[in-house]
Amino acid sequence: MSQDQNLSDESVEACIQRGAENAVKCMGVSETDRVFIMTDKAREGIAHKVADAARARHANVEMVLLEQFGTRPLTVFTDEFRQAIIDAKPTVTFYIATAQPGEIAFRIPLLPFLQQLKVRHGHMIGIDERLMIEGMCADYDEVFEVTNKVYEIVRHAKHIHVTSPKGTDVSATFHPDWKWVPCHGRYTTPGSWGNLPEGETYTAPATVDGVLVCEVLGDFFSEKYGVLKQPLTIKVKDGYITEVSGEDKALAQEVHDYLFSSPNGNRAGEFAIGTLTSLKQLSGNLLQDEKMPGLHVAFGNPYPELTGADWTAKTHVDVIPTQCTIEVDGRVIMRDGVFTL
Repeated sequence: MSQDQNLSDESVEACIQRGAENAVKCMGVSETDRVFIMTDKAREGIAHKVADAARARHANVEMVLLEQFGTRPLTVFTDEFRQAIIDAKPTVTFYIATAQPGEIAFRIPLLPFLQQLKVRHGHMIGIDERLMIEGMCADYDEVFEVTNKVYEIVRHAKHIHVTSPKGTDVSATFHPDWKWVPCHGRYTTPGSWGNLPEGETYTAPATVDGVLVCEVLGDFFSEKYGVLKQPLTIKVKDGYITEVSGEDKALAQEVHDYLFSSPNGNRAGEFAIGTLTSLKQLSGNLLQDEKMPGLHVAFGNPYPELTGADWTAKTHVDVIPTQCTIEVDGRVIMRDGVFTL
C-alpha cells in the first residue's frame, strides 16, 4: 500500500485523513462552498474521507456513484449526468474513481463542462490508499514553489532535450502561442482544476522527435499493468508515434492498437515535467507517477481549452520514463531525476 508497509491500521487511517484534508485545502474549500463528489463503489471509502474533510470546513456536500448513471464503463457523458451536476449547483467538484477501459471518452468532455460552470475541480482518477498516504500527504507549499520555479523556466522554451540512462533520448519544440500550464496544487479561482496528487507543468508540444523508454502508462493501462515488468520503447517522429516495441510483444501490440484506434491518438498532445519532489519511486499508478520529478509525454488529447492547441483527440495516454536529465534551451534543470534549479 505505502512505501512503509509497517504502518499500523491507525497510522494508515490518519495518513488517509491528512491526504483528504490536503485535497480540500488544495481546492480552497470553505463554508460558502457546495461540494459535489463523483465516485464509484471501489473508491467510495476515500470519497467519504474527502466529504468528511469538506464538511469539517462547514461546506455542503453531495455525493453520487458513477454506477447510478449506467453500467461501467461509462463511455458517454450523458444529459442525465450533466443535469445532476447542474442541479447540485456546485462551486467545487471532485472526481474520485477508478479508471476503466473506454471511460476517457466520458471524462474528456466532463472537464470543459465543469469549467463552463466555473467550478473548482479536483480530478482524482485512479486514486487509491497508497496515493492518499504518499502523494496527497506531500508538502503542498513546496509543490507550489517548485512548480512555479520550473514553469518560469519553461514557459518561453523553444527547445527541450531529455535523456535517461535507460535509453530515452527525445527532443521537443514549442509553439509560441500555446501555453504552459502550472499545476501547483492551489485551485481557489472559479473554473480552475488540477489532478490530485498534484505537481507538474505541461503544454502541448509543436514537435517531438526521438525515443521514449517508458515504465508506466496512462489511461486504463496504469490500473491494468502498474509498473511495467519490461519497459516499452516508443519512437516518435515530428510529433507522431511511428513504432511501439518491447520484450512483451502482446503489450506493445495492445498499446499500439489503442494509440492508433482514433484520429490523433498517436500524436504527442502533452509534454510535461513532474514537480512533486517528495516522490522517490514509482507506484504503478499514473495519477501519482506522472508527478515524479522528470518527464512524461502523453499521446492524444492536448487539452486545447487550456494549452491553446488547435487540434484534439478522443484518447489521452501518458508514458513515463525515469531518471531523466532535462535541458531547456541549453540549461540543465534536472540531472538523473534530481532538479538542479
